[in-house]
Amino acid sequence: MKRSLLSLALLMFVGYSSTAQKVEFEEFDLDNGLHVIMHQDNTAPVVITSVMYDVGAKDDDRARTGFAHFFEHLLFEGSENIERGEFMKIIPANGGTFNANTSQDRTYYYEIFPSNKLELGLWLESERMLHPVIDQVGVDTQNEVVKEEKRQSFDNRPYGGLLAAIGENLFKVHPYKDKLIGEMEHLDAATLEEFMAYYKKNYGPNNAVLIIAGDIDKEKTKQLVKDYFNDVKRGPDVVRNFEKETPITETIKTKYYDKNIQIPAIIATYRLPGQATREASVLDMISTYLSGGKSSVLYKKMVDEQKQALEVAAVNIPQVDYNIFALFALPQGETDLATLLSEMDEEIAKMQTELISERDYQKLLNQFENRFVSSNSSVEGIASSLATYYLLYKDVNRINTQLDLYRSITREEIRDVAKKYLSPNQRVEIEYLPKKDEN
Repeated sequence: MKRSLLSLALLMFVGYSSTAQKVEFEEFDLDNGLHVIMHQDNTAPVVITSVMYDVGAKDDDRARTGFAHFFEHLLFEGSENIERGEFMKIIPANGGTFNANTSQDRTYYYEIFPSNKLELGLWLESERMLHPVIDQVGVDTQNEVVKEEKRQSFDNRPYGGLLAAIGENLFKVHPYKDKLIGEMEHLDAATLEEFMAYYKKNYGPNNAVLIIAGDIDKEKTKQLVKDYFNDVKRGPDVVRNFEKETPITETIKTKYYDKNIQIPAIIATYRLPGQATREASVLDMISTYLSGGKSSVLYKKMVDEQKQALEVAAVNIPQVDYNIFALFALPQGETDLATLLSEMDEEIAKMQTELISERDYQKLLNQFENRFVSSNSSVEGIASSLATYYLLYKDVNRINTQLDLYRSITREEIRDVAKKYLSPNQRVEIEYLPKKDEN
């Protein structure tokens, strides 16, 4: 059904050769605070309507974790004008597709339709925002759906606890420490009144951005948006005041156990500046240099040449308040975890003292251009980028400038950022181990 941003696999990318094109867009606001962004592309008779809400798992009550993800499901239940279960039937019946996903920072819904169904897409999203049905039947139904998702994606999946292991050990006071999917006992204990209060607080038009992209007439679309969304009442202003994490100055060593694995893993993870910072973009380049494909430094060394690892990765997980940078490796044969960590550290140490080669630098730039172009190669990708840059980066035009930012990063800057943030005394080292026999 709907997928969530709950997997490290979503941090990987596939590049396609192309040339970056400027994305044209138009913005306006309704009186109720809804921000609207339109992108017109009449090359194909397709349109996407999407809404990104500025609410994610970090906004949950810490005694009621999992609400944001739960609402990703719950808001498909129906509305005053859409019978229960019909939301997901209407879309394919009209030639459309849909999905939704949740992160620590936001929730995103979208529908892709033939362009003559634009009004239907706007109506569906306005229904979700204007008067969804939130009742005990829907809560009970989706509670079972979420529990099954948890069993499939985490409880019974090898390495399904990776993100939980990182979050609970890397963060001590910030809500990023809690699982995105939440604790099932929190959802079981929640009352209908608590669900309704959460909706009223977080799903107002002033806490969202609406994107319409594709084969549209902008003036007609603007009027349709007003017709369908003007009556939505403004919600309360969401105020956040999360506690700040104390910098890590000494290596933290810990262990995490997973009953679904036989091969252990090593994780070294760092808490870094949030995704909108320039340093986060530099760290994107560092992670790609280390493990962006089979020709990357760590893969060639540890998997191909030295046969020490079955898998190796360096990922920079984007988040608003703090990014997560993580090194990960699975041993091959008799290689121990300490050796894997030492080999990864050796390559980072080189980056901290030496400039990467000009050839590797040019390769990085090519990879980022391919990734950037790929992300904006469809109206679906453009809509997601527009929403993300507006809501999470506070700069929607970054859809056109992010590639220039990457191109402006120098080899010296890569060295200096690696030296500043990726030292062993600034991280948490997690031995991710098979769960011990409890008998």
